[in-house]
Amino acid sequence: MLETLPLLEKTAFPALQRESVSILQVNLGYLCNQQCLHCHVNAGPKRTEIMNADNIQHVIDYLDASNVKLLDLTGGAPELNPHFRELVKAARARNVEVIDRCNLTILDEPGQENLAEFLAEYGVQVTASLPCYQKENVDGQRGKGVFDKSIAGLKKLNQLGYGQADTKLELNLVYNPTGPFLPPPQNVLEADYKQKLFEEHGIVFTQLLTLANMPIQRFGSSLISMGTFNDYMVLLQTAHKDENLQTVMCRNLISVDWQGYLYDCDFNQMLDLPMQLTHSKKPHLRDVLNQDVSGTPIVVSGHCYGCTAGQGSSCGGALI
Repeated sequence: MLETLPLLEKTAFPALQRESVSILQVNLGYLCNQQCLHCHVNAGPKRTEIMNADNIQHVIDYLDASNVKLLDLTGGAPELNPHFRELVKAARARNVEVIDRCNLTILDEPGQENLAEFLAEYGVQVTASLPCYQKENVDGQRGKGVFDKSIAGLKKLNQLGYGQADTKLELNLVYNPTGPFLPPPQNVLEADYKQKLFEEHGIVFTQLLTLANMPIQRFGSSLISMGTFNDYMVLLQTAHKDENLQTVMCRNLISVDWQGYLYDCDFNQMLDLPMQLTHSKKPHLRDVLNQDVSGTPIVVSGHCYGCTAGQGSSCGGALI
């Protein structure tokens, strides 16, 4: 895989500082039952990195010591971590909301047959990857057969009450562009998704989140190979909007990798750009259990334009 960081380090991206932390985003490991072209984590079935029990306990300790109200679980497929359900139960017992960033096909994996029921029982918000409502686009980006399995997973979640207007079970879908271009307006695309998925499959969901593809890891490497990396960077920089700087996710989020080390966001984590704290070159979650990190500088690089281009992009969808 071709390295993108040397092409991103020299940047004019504006300086940012962290505000109070309200979201703890935890990568439970890179193991995944899929291997997608756009994946900025480079996850896949052969990855062996998994968060261990000690670091799971550090996460729980941080929830006890902080004012965090949202635990955002990601991967890989976070559900493949053997401690996933234990962590969900611990967070919900502390009245902390939980997001499971689910690829949908995991609901059909051996050993995960009752996963959907577990998520519903504990009121976990499901944020599910579905890069398009058309089969050929999804299978082209994520692998043959993924679309049909994703539709089956969505139907199962709907049957449990997810995405239904009369329940509190939130089901959000995630759109990623299939190439080096920005997402269309989120509200317009959401309307298309809701119409197509209901008419063709009887599926309902809460909202659509549009995410820009980051020029890092697998996607960034493919851009370099095709000779389009610089063109994509020009697109992101030209579309940058200063107003998006006020609501970028890194201002109130801490990202934790599978070893417990801290980053300003999931993308910095993949580039190995750790948080900047005075007491450590590479801070660990156990180091900040009783520390207020608001006001600390956020590490920025050229890829940050992916979050501020156009309508903006974050783990919670468009910023505008």
